[in-house]
Amino acid sequence: MQNNNLKSQKICKNCVMDITDTDIIFDKNGICDHCNLFYFRDLENWSQAISGKKQIELENEVRLIKDSKNNSEYDCLIGISGGCDSSYLLHYLVKECGLNPLCLHIDGGWNTKGAVNNIRNLIAKLNVDLIVKVVDWEEMQSLQLAFLKSGVSHLDTPQDHAFFAYLHQYAKKFGIKRIISGGNLSTEAVCVPLKWMYYTSDVAQLNDIEKKFCKKKLVEFPKSSVFHRKLYLPYVRGIKLSYPLNQIRYIKSDAEIFLQENYDFEIFQEKHYESSFTKFYEAIMLPQRFGFDTRKITYSSKILTGQMKRSTALKRLSTPALSPEEEYKLESFIAVKLGISNKTMNDFKTQKIKLFTDYKNHSNFFNIGAKFSKWIPGVDSSGAKR
Repeated sequence: MQNNNLKSQKICKNCVMDITDTDIIFDKNGICDHCNLFYFRDLENWSQAISGKKQIELENEVRLIKDSKNNSEYDCLIGISGGCDSSYLLHYLVKECGLNPLCLHIDGGWNTKGAVNNIRNLIAKLNVDLIVKVVDWEEMQSLQLAFLKSGVSHLDTPQDHAFFAYLHQYAKKFGIKRIISGGNLSTEAVCVPLKWMYYTSDVAQLNDIEKKFCKKKLVEFPKSSVFHRKLYLPYVRGIKLSYPLNQIRYIKSDAEIFLQENYDFEIFQEKHYESSFTKFYEAIMLPQRFGFDTRKITYSSKILTGQMKRSTALKRLSTPALSPEEEYKLESFIAVKLGISNKTMNDFKTQKIKLFTDYKNHSNFFNIGAKFSKWIPGVDSSGAKR
């Protein structure tokens, strides 16, 4: 049997994904499996969203959301971070769809001033209700240090896990049947390689790392298993997830300009940089310690959706996301906030690298779900692993 994976190929000839994704497969034309999956599964959906053909589908879904609210004061629940995706989505839900969402912001202790101001401006101008849930800082600090000590690459798990766990808690608390996600093909068409970022919802992994590296047991920190999220909530409680950005013409640069002009929105240098820890994690720790540059995922997604030229992506990737001065300033800030020295932070960069398989996990369950949904258009393709 012929092996279609070209061993001499280092980078896709169509996007900028390369062999830092060790599971990448190139076809005989040098095109990677990320691109081929998008063309097979998502291109039609993307084209229909851009052309407006999915507008009727969205209008029907909005009617269902309104009809399913029962006795709840709110039509739906949306988590907002202060970044572009969730901010534009909030605007669209209120102004274009006529929905009354409950907004939830999870403060894990790492908000940038820009993110805080963005949220404040949106809430004030849209006149919607906002709940800010502050995660217990001592526990968040302890868990993030635990993940640093563990040697794994998915260091942002504490923030992500808390975000989704609280989102589901508040949906149940207010009797809300629809959670609106900012996940989108526009910047997330390329699946995240599993070895770059393992599933942050794997509570077995979180518990094991907590047990091995946390100084004390977590009490207040919210936990939610994949079984709870994927089975109990949708099929028992009837809480469903929607991705409206995949049903409209969502061009990231246009959305940023719109938000800036109408909400005095601060545009961030890269995706997810509204969180100072995520910025540190993706701009410094992942590329320097593990050799993973998440800009390749975002840029490749934009290339596939016609929002960025490949030459532009390659040029931007030729230099680090941050200057040496920016790196030093950010890393020092993170170290101080975590209560460790710069030397200890540097030690984290040189310790033995561990994989998610080195700790307890529910990867078999996740793999079953991933294989089932991989080829189905519209089934949570954004943010998926492979």
